[in-house]
Amino acid sequence: MNLFKIIYSGKDQYLELAEKMVQKAIDEKGRDAEVKFPSTAYSLPVIYAITGEKIATVGDLEKAIVLAKEFIHEGRLLQDALDSGTASAMLAEIIEAVKYTLDAEPYKAPLQGHLTDAQIRAFGVPLVTQDIPGVAVIIGECKDAETAAGIIKDYQAKGLLTFMVGKVIDQAIEQGVKMGIDLRVIPLGYEIESVIHVVSVAIRASLIFGAVEPGNFEAHKKYTKDRVKAFVNVFDNWDDKIIAAGAAAIELGFPAVTETFINEVPTLLLHQPDNSKVVETSLEVRNIKIKITNIDIPVGISSAFEGERIRKNDMYAEFGGGRTKAWELVRMKEMSEIEDNKIELIGPDIDTADKIPYNMPFAVIVDVAGRSMEEDFEPVLERRLHYFMNYIEGVMHIGQRNIAWIRIGKESYEKGLRLADIGKVIYAKMKSDFDKVVDKCQVTIYTDPAMVEQLEKEIALPKYATRDLRLASLIDENVDTFYTCTLCQSFAPAHVCIVTPERLGLCGAVSWLDAKATKELDPTGACQPIAKTGVEDEEKGIWTEISNAVATASQGAVERVSLYSILEDPMTSCGCFECICGIMPEANGVVIVNREFGTVTPVGMTFGELASMTGGGVQTPGFMGHGRHFIASKKFMSAEGGIGRIVWMPKELKDDVRDRLNATAKELYNIDNFVDMICDETIAVESEAVLEFLEAKGHPALSLDPIM
Repeated sequence: MNLFKIIYSGKDQYLELAEKMVQKAIDEKGRDAEVKFPSTAYSLPVIYAITGEKIATVGDLEKAIVLAKEFIHEGRLLQDALDSGTASAMLAEIIEAVKYTLDAEPYKAPLQGHLTDAQIRAFGVPLVTQDIPGVAVIIGECKDAETAAGIIKDYQAKGLLTFMVGKVIDQAIEQGVKMGIDLRVIPLGYEIESVIHVVSVAIRASLIFGAVEPGNFEAHKKYTKDRVKAFVNVFDNWDDKIIAAGAAAIELGFPAVTETFINEVPTLLLHQPDNSKVVETSLEVRNIKIKITNIDIPVGISSAFEGERIRKNDMYAEFGGGRTKAWELVRMKEMSEIEDNKIELIGPDIDTADKIPYNMPFAVIVDVAGRSMEEDFEPVLERRLHYFMNYIEGVMHIGQRNIAWIRIGKESYEKGLRLADIGKVIYAKMKSDFDKVVDKCQVTIYTDPAMVEQLEKEIALPKYATRDLRLASLIDENVDTFYTCTLCQSFAPAHVCIVTPERLGLCGAVSWLDAKATKELDPTGACQPIAKTGVEDEEKGIWTEISNAVATASQGAVERVSLYSILEDPMTSCGCFECICGIMPEANGVVIVNREFGTVTPVGMTFGELASMTGGGVQTPGFMGHGRHFIASKKFMSAEGGIGRIVWMPKELKDDVRDRLNATAKELYNIDNFVDMICDETIAVESEAVLEFLEAKGHPALSLDPIM
C-alpha cells in the first residue's frame, strides 16, 4: 500500500470512530449538552483555529464532522493527503471532546490528556528564552524500556518539552523516568487520538501568542511551522491511524521520524531505524540547536528539572525553610581578588548527616569580576542562582537573598551529589551564561553555623540594604532611559514590552536592571535603550521616542503606546503575562486576575477568556496584561486613578501583593490596610455582591470620577 492510501485508510478509521462517539454522546447526554475541554477559552481549539467555528454542544459535534469532511478529497497530490491529515486531526479532537463530555476526568494520573490555557501560558517564557528549545512527541513502543528511557532522558537533559503517547508511557514508568508537566515529560494517553492534545498546544500557541485569527488556517500553519519547534518520533510498527496523525503533524510543519520503514518524504517524513541516532536526526531535521555546558557532577543538569519538587519523604537534606539560616549573595570584586574556578566548602558536607532529613545552615557567596561587570548587575546574577540550582536533578530551590530554601533529594544524594557539585554548577553557568561580563568567578559555600550567622550580619545584610536604597531611587522619573524587550517576538511578532524601573516586563521576569544587563551581554539583542524624549503626556506616560521605538520594533503593528493608561493605547501583551486587569464599569474600577486562577471573575470571564482579548500584541483599551510586581507600583494605571481603582483580585494574589500594595496605598492615599477593601472570590464574585462589599468598606473607587 502506498503512503497516500495509508493516510486515507487512517482517516477513514478516525471518521468511523468519531461518528460512533458522537452518536453515543447524543444518546447519553442529548444534543444540548455542553462540549468543552477544561479551562480553555478556545472551545475545541484545533477545529476553532482551522475553521473559525466554535463547537459548544453535542449537537455542534455533528457540524464539526461535516467541517472535517470538507478536507477529505482522496486525490493523487501530496496536499490531498495532507488535507486528510487535517481531517484526521479534527476528527481526533471530536473523539477526545466526547471523552470529556461523557467523563469529567477521562485521563487519570499519570496521564495528562488536555492541557489548560494556563499551563500553555506557563511554557511561554521558557519557550521564548529557549530554555525549552523544542517539542518532542514520542508515539508507540520502543524495542525495550531501557531504550525508551534513554531517549526520553536525552530530550529531558537537552531541555525539550516531551510528550508521550502509547506504551512508551509504561516503559518510562518502568524505568523510573521522572515525569509530569513540571518536569516537561508529559504522558498524554495510550490511544493515538490523545496526540491531538499536543497539536492543541501548538495551535493555541498560535492563538494565544501569535494572535492569529481563528479560521485563517494558512496563517496558523505558517506560525506553527516557523515558531513551534516540534517533531514526532514513531517507534515500533506504525499503523494507518498513526500515519494519518503524522500527516496532520507534517501539515503543521512538524516532521515525523519513524523507526519502521516507510516511504520517505524529504525533510517531512524520515526513516531512522537506528535508535541511537533518532535524537540527533530529529534535532537536525527541525534545526534545533542545543547549547550544552559540560559539568562533571553525578546527576543530570537541565532546565527540564526546574519544576521538580522534592517532597518531605523524598528529602535527604534541607537548608532554610524556617528551620535553619540560608542565604545567598553575588558580589563584584576586583580581578586580583578572585581565583577563577575556586570552589570551596567551609563546614560539614551532607554526608555527615546524623539523621534524615538533615537540616543544615547554608550560605553561598559567588564572587565575580570582569572588565564589563557593574555593581548594578549583582542582583541580576544573584537571581539566576535560583535557576542554576533548580537545573540540578534532585535539587529544589525556592526564594532568594536570606529567605532561600533548598532541598536535596535522597536519590541524588545516593548518586553521589555533594555540596561542591552545586558550586561547580554555579561556576559553570555563571561563566557560560554571563560570559560577556564575568571573566572570573569563585564560589564559596558555608555550612558552619557560626560563620553562616556572622557573615550574614557582616556581609549579606549590609549588601542587601545598600541595594534596596539603590532600588528605591530607581523610579521612572529618576532615569532618562527606558528599554524595549522583544524577547517574546519569537512567539508574538507584534508585541514589544517597554521596561521601566517601576514596570517590569509583563512576564514578571525582566526588570529595568535585567534589561540594562541584557543590553550589556548582547548589544544587538532583545533589550535596547530608548531615550525618554518628546514628552507628549507625562501623566499617561506617552513619549514620542518611545512610540517610535515600539513602531519600529513591532514592524509598524503598534504605532503609539501609553505606559500608565489602560484606556488610551495601552501597552501590548505577548500571552505569557502573569496577570491581566480589566474594567468593571459598575464598580468604577478594575479586576485583576492571575494566570493560576481558574474560575469566572466578576466581569463574567475567566483569565483565559480575558487573556484571549489581549494577547499576541493586540492593543485592547480597558484591558492590560502585566506582571504581579507592577500591581503595587505608583505608576499602575495612574492615568485612570491608580491602584485605588483595584476592586477585586483572587485571594492568593491579594495575599502575595498585600504588604507592597498596602504600603503604596498608605503613601498615595493615607489609607491603612487598603488590601482589606479589595474583594476576592471568598467574599463575592457576582457583581451585586461585590458592590455591596465595596460600599460597606468605603472603597475609594466608588468616589472617583467615572472610569468610562
